[in-house]
Amino acid sequence: MPNTSERPRRIRVQRDGPLLVEGPVEVVGEDGEVHVSRRFTVAICTCRRTRTPPWCDTSHRRRAKPDEAS
Repeated sequence: MPNTSERPRRIRVQRDGPLLVEGPVEVVGEDGEVHVSRRFTVAICTCRRTRTPPWCDTSHRRRAKPDEAS
C-alpha cells in the first residue's frame, strides 16, 4: 500500500487502550508479516493481550494487568 502525500495519518493514543489509526493501514509485525486493513479507522493493540494481533479485540477491558492482580 503506497504512502500518499494528501495528508498525514492521524493516530489517537488512549490511556490503557489501543492506538486508533485512520486507515487504510499496513502493520508490519516483529516477524515481518504484513497485516492490511482498509477500514476508515483501526484499533492497534498495545497491551499484547489480544487474540487477533495486531488488531485490538478489547481484551484490555476484561483482564487485570499482572501488577494489579495481587
